[in-house]
Amino acid sequence: MVVSMTGFGRSKITEDSFTVSVEVKTVNHRFTEFNIRMPRQFNKIEDKIKKKLTTSIHRGRIEVFVTIEGEGIINRKVHVDWELLDQYVQSIEKIKQKYALEHGLSLQDLLTNEEIIHFEEAETGDEDLERLLLEAVEEASQSVKQMREIEGKALENDIRTQLNRLQHLVDEITKFAPTVVNLYQDRLTKRIHEFVDGQIDEARILTEVAIFADKADINEELTRLKSHLKQYEHILTLQEPIGRKLDFLLQEMNREVNTIGSKANDSHIAKEVVEMKSILEKMKEQVQNIE
Repeated sequence: MVVSMTGFGRSKITEDSFTVSVEVKTVNHRFTEFNIRMPRQFNKIEDKIKKKLTTSIHRGRIEVFVTIEGEGIINRKVHVDWELLDQYVQSIEKIKQKYALEHGLSLQDLLTNEEIIHFEEAETGDEDLERLLLEAVEEASQSVKQMREIEGKALENDIRTQLNRLQHLVDEITKFAPTVVNLYQDRLTKRIHEFVDGQIDEARILTEVAIFADKADINEELTRLKSHLKQYEHILTLQEPIGRKLDFLLQEMNREVNTIGSKANDSHIAKEVVEMKSILEKMKEQVQNIE
């Protein structure tokens, strides 16, 4: 099954006083890579989030953005360093008595001293909130999966069109290939006639033609190329990630096409080879985005 590596999904779940929003974006990547951004109190369930995602997303760069809104997410409290405060007050009283100062210590003086009194914030992460987060991740990942499958279908249609064009060219070359040797023999005989006056060594001509036929034989390459095309069709139907398999097979097909171009020694086949290489390049661009 053809599945694109490009997709986007969003989920928003509200329950009681909390709202959890999750966005998942995927792009093509050689392997599976995660980039998860969420409140740090949920770092402990990061592996659970990854497990949720990988049930439906098997390859690509996966970016996850989590936002949580609601009351009670952050606990705030005042921290007082009582020991330091005692020393501070005692010191102020001694200074006041020693130097006969009239003004005493005010509450405002203490509140503005951050070393003695400061506010602390602690993020909370209870089981209900974690459950909501995982549910939102599941919904978002399913949306991503649906989008990737829709785009994958479009990729498959285009690839099958290119495969049909490639198959047509292979068939054309297969029909034309046997005539290459005959054309070479005719050209060779004609050129010899131009330089000699009826004295033609038929045995020598046949030897030269045999050598050319051996060098220009592309039957093996065509046979392998046809086999690769059948394998390609089969791989497109597999219910598993197929991107790497298709990429590997494209490399093999390109190798066979290059060999045909170098061995055929014919302008007509050379033209067909150029067209085949152009098709393979287009297919490669599409395959780069298949899971």
